[in-house]
Amino acid sequence: MVFRRRDQRCCFLVAFVSMVIVLSFTVGSQYLEPHLGDISLPGINVPGWLRPDRPGPISDEFFDEEYIQEPNTKTSTAPKTSSTGTIRPAILGPNDVGVETTIPEGAYTQGFTVMDNLYMRDGTFFVLTSDASKFPSRPDMIARPVTKEEGVDLAPTDQDLQFLEPSTEALGGRAIRITGLSVIVYDPPSTMNNFYSWWGEIVLGAWRVYSKIGQEVNNSTASSLSLPSRFILPVVSKGAWRDDARITGPLMSAGFPHASVEESDYWQDFAKLNSTVIFERVILVSREAASRHPSTTQWGKMITGTMQLAVPDGFWGPIRTMVVRNVLGYLPLLNEAGVVVGPPEAGLSTKPVVTYISRQESERRLEEKDHHGLIDALRALEQEGICEVHVLAMEHASLVEQINLAARSTILLGVHGNQLTHQLWMPPSPMSTVLEIVWPKAYVFDHEIISRNMGHKHYAVWNDSLVDPKGSYYEGIMYGDEFNSNAIPVYGPEVAELIKLRLSS
Repeated sequence: MVFRRRDQRCCFLVAFVSMVIVLSFTVGSQYLEPHLGDISLPGINVPGWLRPDRPGPISDEFFDEEYIQEPNTKTSTAPKTSSTGTIRPAILGPNDVGVETTIPEGAYTQGFTVMDNLYMRDGTFFVLTSDASKFPSRPDMIARPVTKEEGVDLAPTDQDLQFLEPSTEALGGRAIRITGLSVIVYDPPSTMNNFYSWWGEIVLGAWRVYSKIGQEVNNSTASSLSLPSRFILPVVSKGAWRDDARITGPLMSAGFPHASVEESDYWQDFAKLNSTVIFERVILVSREAASRHPSTTQWGKMITGTMQLAVPDGFWGPIRTMVVRNVLGYLPLLNEAGVVVGPPEAGLSTKPVVTYISRQESERRLEEKDHHGLIDALRALEQEGICEVHVLAMEHASLVEQINLAARSTILLGVHGNQLTHQLWMPPSPMSTVLEIVWPKAYVFDHEIISRNMGHKHYAVWNDSLVDPKGSYYEGIMYGDEFNSNAIPVYGPEVAELIKLRLSS
């Protein structure tokens, strides 16, 4: 009898568990909550593998707001479902050929043209407009992308850009749409393959013109502008846009980490499709077209025309912040006295930072005794408690060291050269100053024009004299026979006196 009763209890128990399992497979899960693991059965230990945990909400720690992409309601539609229930790919934006090309909010100067809905087919740009008079002339927008040499005609042709009526059938009825902002630099590599040309002219000029869009009456910053999605170089290949010092490329990855740099193969792939491409928004850049601005004769710089455009104060701030943060992992903070007050990893200071960039291992450099005399004068300022002095030789400094010093500096000085382009990362303030040492009586606008964009005060140093435009433009460019001399003179005490004056103002 005892064994028979036990058998009965076991049979009952097995039957009960079997019934629950059968129900779990035949009834919807919404009718079986809690799960089997939550059922209380006296005397039975349910194994862990038989007790699936109820799925809960995903923790917020798994979401990174920086990488959550909201749908672009202006350029995308929800996926379409066919009658059979199959999901079809979304069509991005209005892909119909015929939408007119426009220049948003007058964002244009010679050689830098912002356009919405710019078309391209077989490697040729097309502006669709019912009124071509609303656009600049073709030579003011673009030129043939070939090296400028004697006897070479750079005037644009129909192979480069054409104006068409919106009703045209030449482009077909549909197109491939490229969303986001594309910066198209329609120039040969020789015009862009150094640090100054790329960052101090192409990127700075394009961003200044682009910053005209959405400018408010209160002169707000340009921080709300979307960053470029790509830079396109139609006639450049094999990385020929990069500088010899290999600074330009890494800084592009820091400043525009989500943007690609596309070369001629990218452009040719689209041309070979024999299809029309619509660029949602473009900044079209052409150095030769930029040279047509009336003031270029005086300044001689690609971004001359951009200086005539009113843009928000601090328009460069978002780019400077992005580059410095991504290179260093932090942004040095300076107070009104130019003292680095944080964060700790930036290297705190008790006085403003002065950085002298030495070129003594380059062709264009100071007279050796004057180089040492300048350092002695700067060290005397440091001993006096006026500033913290750093002497930096670029060829022996890592990119991180270069950006760190520039981002901590209130005064940057050195012989004319690409290295002074690092003033792009120097925080602007009433005391921020760039001292550009050149052969006496020589003058070029390369770094003065950047200083004006950044909000730094610029001086040219002629040995023991200082050239201060005092708010106006210095008249004319002068190189002279000794511009690239390896014995440029400079009187250190005069430079030190100016630094002392600037830091006490």
